[in-house]
Amino acid sequence: MKHFKKIYVLPAVLLFVLGTALGVQLDSAMSDTDMMEQLRKLEDAFLIINKRYVEEVDPAELVEDAINGMLEELDPHSSYINAEAFTEVNESYQGSFGGIGIWFEVVDDTAQVVTPIEGGPSEKVGLRSGDRIIAVDDTSVVGIDDQDVKKRLKGPVGTTVDVTLKRLGVDEPIDVTITRDRIPLHSISSSYMIDEKTGYIKVSRFAHTTYREFHKQLVELKDQGMQRLVLDLRENPGGIMDAAVFMVDEMLEDDQTIVYTQGRTVQDQMFRSSRPGIFEEQPVIVLVNSNSASASEIVAGALQDHDRALIVGQRTFGKGLVQNQFALPDKSRLQMTTARYYTPSGRLIQTPYDNGDQREYLEQKYASFKEATFNPSAYKESIPDSLKYRTTHGRTVFGGGGILPDYVVAPDTMMAPIVRAVFRQMLVPPFRAWFQNHEQELRNTWEDRLPDFMNAYAMDEANWQEFWKEAANAQESLTLTANAADASFDDRVFSYDDLNENRETVELYLKALLARQFYGTRAAYPLFNQIDPLFLEALKLWTPAEDLADVYTNGGNMGRSGY
Repeated sequence: MKHFKKIYVLPAVLLFVLGTALGVQLDSAMSDTDMMEQLRKLEDAFLIINKRYVEEVDPAELVEDAINGMLEELDPHSSYINAEAFTEVNESYQGSFGGIGIWFEVVDDTAQVVTPIEGGPSEKVGLRSGDRIIAVDDTSVVGIDDQDVKKRLKGPVGTTVDVTLKRLGVDEPIDVTITRDRIPLHSISSSYMIDEKTGYIKVSRFAHTTYREFHKQLVELKDQGMQRLVLDLRENPGGIMDAAVFMVDEMLEDDQTIVYTQGRTVQDQMFRSSRPGIFEEQPVIVLVNSNSASASEIVAGALQDHDRALIVGQRTFGKGLVQNQFALPDKSRLQMTTARYYTPSGRLIQTPYDNGDQREYLEQKYASFKEATFNPSAYKESIPDSLKYRTTHGRTVFGGGGILPDYVVAPDTMMAPIVRAVFRQMLVPPFRAWFQNHEQELRNTWEDRLPDFMNAYAMDEANWQEFWKEAANAQESLTLTANAADASFDDRVFSYDDLNENRETVELYLKALLARQFYGTRAAYPLFNQIDPLFLEALKLWTPAEDLADVYTNGGNMGRSGY
């Protein structure tokens, strides 16, 4: 009977919690007769299923399924986050977690340290790039996936974890005890000077620490002589809106709209630039693609609408929904849409959707992306006047969801097949096989010698031939399979001639993979970018970017739609 009571009051408790979280008084919510009738119906169904169904059911799972079912009828991005998942989501927003301080990847069923995080617990006890983690707390972790390894290594700050390592050149396993600490999750993947006046900053996410990291890198690059900036937001899924607003504020004059929100039950908000920025006049190019979303689109949209930056790449994802988290009794969360984001010119960032049909939403989104990317002129002509907007200085920009770049660069369909293979990471398996054969000698020669490596490393003919043999042995996994985005290409495998004809590109890619192994992601990007078609195309566009900067700084009316 006691168990029955607990089940019976659950819907009422749920209503109370939601009412409190939404700032709605419970008695006022209950005054809606129709709402109460529907709640009783839900409660009756819950009780009947629990009491009468032919098999025993789990009440907790039933409730979670019901919550997910309700949310599926709203929009594509409202979601339920269980208590365990919420902890991980919260860590990603906070920008830190309790752990041992390494980047790792699972290679051949074993977690391998890519690099210890500078100043973290693992670096302090001597972990090195290339160390294999074979056991955690005396339990083997060989053969488990990266998420399970991560769970075993993470834990409360101040607790210890015993890690067993296998190190190249050392016969016996190495046992170390690591005290977990708060580990920073950096938002800036790379920052460097491309040439004597051009800086590059890659922002991978928007967390509470993002603006501080961005400001720091901006100052350092300016001190190195930066006069213009490439801001790379590709593959950035978004995150904390405030970080995006603060970032834009560094590039806009005071009192200009950055983004505004409108909702049904929440107060509309407008966010404006409010303080002097340190990069308000210099030319800026922003790189985006179909996976640039949310906060990334706020940045791109604001800079485009004020004619402050040239946007280059592909149409962005189109996720412009303001979402708030509402706590439930078990520390799980409802992440629910409460408003929508609009760019300064009035464009709704969110791609249109039909409530409850996520599959159709994604299919329509892909069809629209394909049209905007591969035939941008026709796509712009098809957009109705109601979705055409004017920037501050008179250019036409386009609504309909996402941010359509000023200069559209189609993905990799114009590349040679082997170069496309590079960017789809199809050469990673043969690289790993080749690297394992030479890891010891490579580490002995290049570890802790980043400047020398960048200037002097080159693959000799013997290693090139050996790499080709590894690639040939992996032909099945290296098949270039056509997909909807590039169906004009037939399925095929590449040959030695394909590799040889593009040897310079392939060798740069392999060098970048080595740099990531030895020195981390920051060191790899300057090499990856040298063979990145979109990045290289963007570097040809400084004239229009400088025109925008001049108009933004000195005024005038451009009166044309993009470049």
